Amino acid sequence: MNTVRTFLASLLFISFALVAHAQTAPLQFSDPVKQARYQGLLKELRCLVCQNQSLADSPAGLASDLRAKVYEQVAQGRSDEEAISYLVARYGDFIRYRPPLKPATYALWLGPVILLIIGLTTLGVLVRRRSRAFATELTDEERIQAHDLLHSTREE
Repeated sequence: MNTVRTFLASLLFISFALVAHAQTAPLQFSDPVKQARYQGLLKELRCLVCQNQSLADSPAGLASDLRAKVYEQVAQGRSDEEAISYLVARYGDFIRYRPPLKPATYALWLGPVILLIIGLTTLGVLVRRRSRAFATELTDEERIQAHDLLHSTREE
């Protein structure tokens, strides 16, 4: 009875290991040109779950599914742009690391530049205010008071 349980547990473990291996096994083309295109596409496309990793680098399950979709597109003889368009139609421009410049993505492209300009302008205004605050001239009366204060502290 104990041997049967051990055998069943081992069989179950092996089954899970095979399923996990089948899901994570890299997809390979026998044609090196197709393989290079496939790998290039995976590096151009972003994982929707991880967001900071390409499909080539992501361990997420969705990335695995998307890799299979890209594989299908290349296997069917579609061009790189057709394969990318297929995914963009389903997931939007966010799936691309370099989305196209169009009204919907202006904030993505111009946002960092606008923030840099705002930051530099703010810095310039603050520096100018500070330099004006320190650049004020003393009146004759203030100079005499400052002189008296300096000499009174030295004598004590």
